[in-house]
Amino acid sequence: MSEMRKLKVMFLCTGNSCRSQMAEGWTRKLKGDVIEPYSAGIEKHGMNPRAMKVMAEAAVPIDKHYSKTIAELPTMDFDYVVTVCGHANESCPVFPGKTKVIHVGFDDPPKLAMDAKTEEDALKHYRRVRDEIRAFVETLPDSLTK
Repeated sequence: MSEMRKLKVMFLCTGNSCRSQMAEGWTRKLKGDVIEPYSAGIEKHGMNPRAMKVMAEAAVPIDKHYSKTIAELPTMDFDYVVTVCGHANESCPVFPGKTKVIHVGFDDPPKLAMDAKTEEDALKHYRRVRDEIRAFVETLPDSLTK
């Protein structure tokens, strides 16, 4: 019996440091049997330590991931590109062929955490967005085709 081809999905955000990395991590853990996930940024900002911390709390380590741009990914035809922030949605390059671009925006944890009085207050923002991204990933791949 032949195995069904996995959907190739790229999560795109501004800096590939937080939201797109979380989405790739969750997708690899929860939907790795049907989706081959990637993440990239319009720019490269390096991995966000708080994003790595809250993902590790959820038993989804992303500490081996690295921040990269689209140009650094292997050349391939993605089935879907999911922009996870407004800037990436506005700056999203045109993808050739059958690639479908979908925007699913999430709040920016580093921006929300800027005024946090304590580290714990800052992490609350990261945890909320982490959990929202997980809830979205749990709807995949069905929500992509609607």
